[in-house]
Amino acid sequence: MAAPVPLPFAHSERSTVGLEWEVALVDADSGDLRQAAQAIFDIVGTDHPNITQELLRNTVEVSSGKCRTVGEAGADLKRALDEVAAAAAPLRIELMGGGTHPFAQWSTQKVSDKQRYATLIDRTQWWGRQMLIYGVHVHVGIEDRAKVLPISRAMLTVFAHIQSLSASSPFWGGKDTGYASNRALLFQQLPTAGLPYQFDEWAQLEQYVGDMLHTGVIDQFDEVRWDVRPAPRFGTLEMRIADGATNLLEVTAIAALTHCFVEYFSSLVDAGEPLPSMPTWFVQENKWRSARYGMDAIIITNGEGDEELVTDSVAHWLTVLAPVAERLGCSAELERVRVILRRGASYQRQRAVARRNAGELDAVVASLVAELRAGRPL
Repeated sequence: MAAPVPLPFAHSERSTVGLEWEVALVDADSGDLRQAAQAIFDIVGTDHPNITQELLRNTVEVSSGKCRTVGEAGADLKRALDEVAAAAAPLRIELMGGGTHPFAQWSTQKVSDKQRYATLIDRTQWWGRQMLIYGVHVHVGIEDRAKVLPISRAMLTVFAHIQSLSASSPFWGGKDTGYASNRALLFQQLPTAGLPYQFDEWAQLEQYVGDMLHTGVIDQFDEVRWDVRPAPRFGTLEMRIADGATNLLEVTAIAALTHCFVEYFSSLVDAGEPLPSMPTWFVQENKWRSARYGMDAIIITNGEGDEELVTDSVAHWLTVLAPVAERLGCSAELERVRVILRRGASYQRQRAVARRNAGELDAVVASLVAELRAGRPL
């Protein structure tokens, strides 16, 4: 066994929030992806605090600063998105959200010119090159390191709720995959991606990192790409569960739900109450069910194996979390989850557009571009 690697956890104020949203660059005429991220950075600058490079040249990531509320973080995203859109317009590039592009081919995408990306692709080969996927990441500040792993385990009991609501990747390479979130299952093929280990003690995490570094699996902690992972550098717990959103309303709805879950579980720790947890095999099954069936998933809700339709469980949680949202100043954003319950998740809307247009996926791309521009589901 290798020596454990100390992972100091930065001081963070409780329940601060930060958001990251990966968006695609698509050609205004063909709807296909454009390898034009560098052209965008030539205009907005490479040192922009809220606009950053990603693995593929067809992608830019917009992010917020460290914020008090989801509303504030959403405003940061909107400003950054507007800057990217302004830079893209003269190049005949549109911005598109979603977990995948409906018809683009992974084999023609170019990797960004960065050593860490080249190393990733060299190691992961065919699977790494297929990572033509987009996500939304939500960071929530945790004020005490002792809370991080218990809250992380508790978040796995509501993993399926977030994945089902955000599911937006039904199409892949021009085909309907039959999944609500094809991205979820694609991404977990990378060596350190997927569901996290349910560690009880921080020392176990440090041992894991020591072993991974010693055996050359990772060169730094950032290369642990779990769906829920501590971010020691920021003093946050990072939820990487959600598919890329197609519009800002859904980004803030998913972020508010995530923010409220973390604060709710944090309050249980304060009260000395046990946090919910589930066996690994139930968590794994829930991830598959929500990826496959989305809003129609019947999920396992506790360690006893009780089951419920995910949308009914979400509706129940919205009532439980209402006072938490009030405390966090995100009641309006949490209410937006009901918009997704009413109108359907993105994967459902995308399939509806495809049906109305005889399966033409150009029309789906056009609808995704329109949603991002409108800032809400259409």
